[in-house]
Amino acid sequence: MSALPELTGFVLSRQQRDTREGIELSYWLSTDTGAQEVRIAGQKAVFFVRRSQTDQVEQLLQDLSGWTLTELELQDLTGEAVSALYSQSLKLQRSLIERLTQGGVALLEEDIRPVDRYLMERFIQGGVSVLSRSDATPLLRPSDYSAQLRMLSIDLETTLNADRIHSIGLYGEGIRRVLMRGQGEDSDWLEFLPDECALLQRLMELVRAFDPDIFIGWNVIDFDFKVLSQRARALGVKLCLGRDTSPLKLIDSAAGKGFVRLTGRLVVDGIDTLRGATFSFESFSLEHVARVFLQRGKLVDKVDTRGEEIQRLFREDPQALARYNLEDCVLVWDIFAKAQLLHYLVERARLTGLPLDKIGGSAAAFDNQYLPQLHRRGYVASEYASGQSGLSIPGGFVMESVPGLYRQVLVLDFKSLYPSIIRTFCVDPYGMARGLREGAEPDDLVPGFNGAIFSRSQTILPRIIERLWQARDEAKQARNAPLSQAIKIIMNSFYGVLGSTVCRFFDQRLAGSITLRGHEILNRTRDEIERRFGYKVIYGDTDSVFVWLGDSCSDADAQRSGEALALHLNGWWQDQLMQRFGLECHLEIEYETHYHRFLMPRMRHSDKGSKKRYAGLKRLGDGGEELVFKGLENVRTDWTPLARRLQLELYERVFHDQPYEDLIHDTVARVLAGELDEELVYRKRLRRPLDQYQRNRPPHVQAALKVEQEMQRQGRRSPFRPGSHVEYLITLSGPEPLGWVRSPLDYQHYIDRQLKPVVDTLLPFLGQDFDGLVAPQFGLF
Repeated sequence: MSALPELTGFVLSRQQRDTREGIELSYWLSTDTGAQEVRIAGQKAVFFVRRSQTDQVEQLLQDLSGWTLTELELQDLTGEAVSALYSQSLKLQRSLIERLTQGGVALLEEDIRPVDRYLMERFIQGGVSVLSRSDATPLLRPSDYSAQLRMLSIDLETTLNADRIHSIGLYGEGIRRVLMRGQGEDSDWLEFLPDECALLQRLMELVRAFDPDIFIGWNVIDFDFKVLSQRARALGVKLCLGRDTSPLKLIDSAAGKGFVRLTGRLVVDGIDTLRGATFSFESFSLEHVARVFLQRGKLVDKVDTRGEEIQRLFREDPQALARYNLEDCVLVWDIFAKAQLLHYLVERARLTGLPLDKIGGSAAAFDNQYLPQLHRRGYVASEYASGQSGLSIPGGFVMESVPGLYRQVLVLDFKSLYPSIIRTFCVDPYGMARGLREGAEPDDLVPGFNGAIFSRSQTILPRIIERLWQARDEAKQARNAPLSQAIKIIMNSFYGVLGSTVCRFFDQRLAGSITLRGHEILNRTRDEIERRFGYKVIYGDTDSVFVWLGDSCSDADAQRSGEALALHLNGWWQDQLMQRFGLECHLEIEYETHYHRFLMPRMRHSDKGSKKRYAGLKRLGDGGEELVFKGLENVRTDWTPLARRLQLELYERVFHDQPYEDLIHDTVARVLAGELDEELVYRKRLRRPLDQYQRNRPPHVQAALKVEQEMQRQGRRSPFRPGSHVEYLITLSGPEPLGWVRSPLDYQHYIDRQLKPVVDTLLPFLGQDFDGLVAPQFGLF
């Protein structure tokens, strides 16, 4: 059979289904000539069983047909031979898995879908070449094809209960449109439709004409597409937004996260994508993120009355509602562009083979890179998460801190410490299986922890890390920030995957050999700094050490000391690892930060130093400075704006050796006078549905319940879901929701619970405290 190149493209969506000829795999590709579907017919599903259990397998499945059991030259990581169990349909495979599981047969790699395995085993990660063959069955091969994907931003405006659609906004390159229910004058960007059925039909026409690869939006799956699905079903409309006549499908995953299935198109949520790319915001509301990223926000910015205002605009000024609707689409589009989110998703897919719309997926990304390499070495993964457990495995190392208010503190940081440990010490599931095998050559072994021993020559994961490391260096040189970020996230996820039961390679000997080695590295680094240079290490956390040079050190000397420390430690670690283990060192420590002033606080009600909490005045390379908070109230969104502002202004004064007493006095006086009420609002997120808070109802839950009760009396839907934020104030009658406050505010609560903790984190190091400063003031009120 000859194979000739037919086309190249980028995998958009993947589906599988049963046919008379076997399992059919369907891949929609984005190509230079538009989206095209490639179908591969006559496929089989496969997973593995241990050969010692094949008699049991045959007995359990004897009344079923359509499966075959084949002995292969493969073994699991325990060294036991395995056989492949093939089935001709997805339905049969599900039956086989259910029956064998109930029969106590260990199943290996049974959870990998045929449509994913086909790509994975061929190392297809995003880009693909399609080759035609004389038997008419196409063959797929990996390609470096660079996709130019077409996005469409979509946003719905609805009634308060989301039981009717008011309008649908659409925005992309070449489209700027709002579809509005009702009567009015059409324009080049606004169309009026008589009812919801006409609205949905027109939406389908526009989608077919624009032909997007990806829908984007804000909470777009759990709101916009959910509403579209519900309204289409209620109205009897077959809503076809994919590239064929299949209707929209909304599916809830086992993890409770919804996703949309459209043939040939994807739906990507802006919130999930930002979080996956490790962006962090106080709030992931579109208003807040747009203000931070774009310095502009929604056209209706009053959060507490926005829903009512949308209803008023629909009744009285539909043109204004249309502008609001369209601007939300534009905001999402501009955030995707500014944060390069689509570029990030494409690069992640090219690195891992993950679908563009996959949320999370660290374990799947690991499988896609690891399993094909493992199979080519004659092994399959063992039974899911069957590695050794029950060991005492610590997390990242956090050193006991030395509390104090310091000058001249340096931070030395190990670059990608956990991936460096994996690469240096050969930490690897396959390598451990080879290292623990009888007859392994002693010179080939590297000791781990908790009984782990690794082969230095037979490895997979260290080689994957090396490839990614080189790719990240190239991405940095090319200033390809999305690719660099994608690689960083992937590399740093490997430790978490190996230490999690959601990974088929879970084994605490692997995770322990990473974290315990990290503990050793930080402790020995501290000892070498103090022995060789005489400096004091006042703190250490996971991959960093904080070095106090002494208050009399100058800024210029601090810079030279940081460079000298990094140079010495890198050479010292190279010598140590070669002498102790004969290993090439891939650890690299960097002089990262210079704090001109630095606070390591005490734990509350204790003389011991805090962990993961500090503040410092950071010297920047251009001669400027930046005030940095870690774990303190200023970066905690559950503290009031007043407490956070006071901490910022207080630390700025103290770190610059300026008077601060009048700041504290004035703040207390203005609180008691009622002048700072707008800064006393608490904001806290609900972790679960309100009705699940039974035994313990914290203040934000109490406030939310008051809103919900009032909404029920008005016949309106509760605005709160898991993940929603509640804004409230503390009054003399307890917590009351913002906008619904009926009682006087409890100012003493804010002084005792917000101002005093912020001040007393710092002032004791100056020989003062909050009570001593403000006690005379209370006599005036």
